Amino acid sequence: MHTIFLAVALGFAPLVVAHEEKAGAPEAVSHSKAEATPFGIAADPRKAKRTIRVEMSDAMRFTPSEIEVRRGEVVRFVAANKGQVLHEMVLGTMEDLMKHAEMMKKFPGMEHDAPYMAHVAPGKSGEIGWRFTDAGTYYFGCLIPGHFEAGMVGKISVR
Repeated sequence: MHTIFLAVALGFAPLVVAHEEKAGAPEAVSHSKAEATPFGIAADPRKAKRTIRVEMSDAMRFTPSEIEVRRGEVVRFVAANKGQVLHEMVLGTMEDLMKHAEMMKKFPGMEHDAPYMAHVAPGKSGEIGWRFTDAGTYYFGCLIPGHFEAGMVGKISVR
């Protein structure tokens, strides 16, 4: 099944998603063809000099909830779901995350996938490789309906 969500429908340009399932596995992301976003660009997690483990809980919290990185640094995020329900870690600006969270409330079963997100089943972990290209304050959140609103959001300070 091939599904395309247009950025206009989602309200922000970084999420133009083409998700294709082949034998139950999502198509691989090409880091060399990744598009730049206001909060950085996808990177090969194997080239990261630093790994940051972020735990997700059913208390609707991330641990740690605040992260500092250097501009230009490639980071490998390991998102570990310590809860009993599906959680996700989605990087973005606060505006992008809020718009996407609203869209998820309207269409809770929509498929979405991008290099700046990890969907993680209970007891499992996922990873995101990311290079932060500009200094500023960015965020990560779980956009499963109700989770973001319950406070499942964290902050990334890029210096």
